Amino acid sequence: MGVTVDGTVAAGWETVREEFEDFVSREPNSPEAQLAVRHHGRTVVDLWGGEDTDGDTLSGVFSITKGAAHLVVALLVQEGVLDLERPVSTYWPEFTGHGKERLTVRQLVAHGSGLISSDEGFSYEEIADDAFVAARLATQKPFWEPGTAYGYHAFVIGALTGELVRRATGRSLQEVYEERLRAPYGLDLYMGLPAGLEGRWKPVLEMLPTPAQVELLASGGPMPEMMRIAFNQHHEPPMDIVGYANHPKVRALGPASAGGTGTARGVAALYAAAVGGLDGVAALLKPETVAEVARLHTPGQDRVTPEQDHFALGFETQPAVGPEAFGHCGAAGGLGFADPVTGIAYGYTRRRFGFPGGSAPENGRLTAAVLEVARGL
Repeated sequence: MGVTVDGTVAAGWETVREEFEDFVSREPNSPEAQLAVRHHGRTVVDLWGGEDTDGDTLSGVFSITKGAAHLVVALLVQEGVLDLERPVSTYWPEFTGHGKERLTVRQLVAHGSGLISSDEGFSYEEIADDAFVAARLATQKPFWEPGTAYGYHAFVIGALTGELVRRATGRSLQEVYEERLRAPYGLDLYMGLPAGLEGRWKPVLEMLPTPAQVELLASGGPMPEMMRIAFNQHHEPPMDIVGYANHPKVRALGPASAGGTGTARGVAALYAAAVGGLDGVAALLKPETVAEVARLHTPGQDRVTPEQDHFALGFETQPAVGPEAFGHCGAAGGLGFADPVTGIAYGYTRRRFGFPGGSAPENGRLTAAVLEVARGL
């Protein structure tokens, strides 16, 4: 029996449903995917496809969490609580040594600290605890001179920026997110899943690659050393990324780098709230703040991943969408972004890991379909 697609689209958005249905029907393994799109705040796409997933299913969203975390940072910058040009150490005095004391807040948020992990890596219990990770990294020698290069701080950036939030506000990043974003806008996206919602949670599922994909993976050779370190593969035993997302402590604490839990509806609503407001609540960010967080901050080669010109201010650039767009993907294949030009807020999640990991290829087709309708309007 084929995988079914359910949900609704607004009039004029039928081509997006067709694209989603076509992708789901061609996928060799059930993707357990959700797609939600808001246009100027209004829900225009709300779809899901899978054998065991509906529109309310909650699951780990991996690095889509970074988007929520760095909206908190952007809000505090907008309000003057954090100053992008000040050294991190003026907020966090223990953040010193090996050039760390010269690193600015801007450079830290743009993945420039060189603190991609600790020498020994982290256990599941340790990496779930942002305060623990931050304390260890405060004394860690960076893997490059801070501020001279950038590289994806995959599982620790939220702990580092979260410690800044804690020092500046006296509250954890997770607490500020709950009070200033999640609760006021009613977002179905959590950094720390409430116990009362456990009944809606379902685990992230392993990738089931085709024989051709297995051969392609094998031909790629060993993971580059910097990537091994950033993805906690140098820890003994190496961290399993699916095991990370499904670990109960990760789910409970919601580490700000990659430990969030949510739905595609929640991701789309997050970005709609950021740039245009939502359900009568004003936009979180002013236009000038949106322009600043969307601006390319890291030209050149990422030291950890193969990406070029990778980061805006805590977000990933979205070249396929436009220079004003900003967002973040998740390891299982999900993606969330806002495009102020078209008024689009996009949320896509997968419970089944897609090949090869990171923003899944179908996002290109789905995004193009969404933008074609939005631009036509």
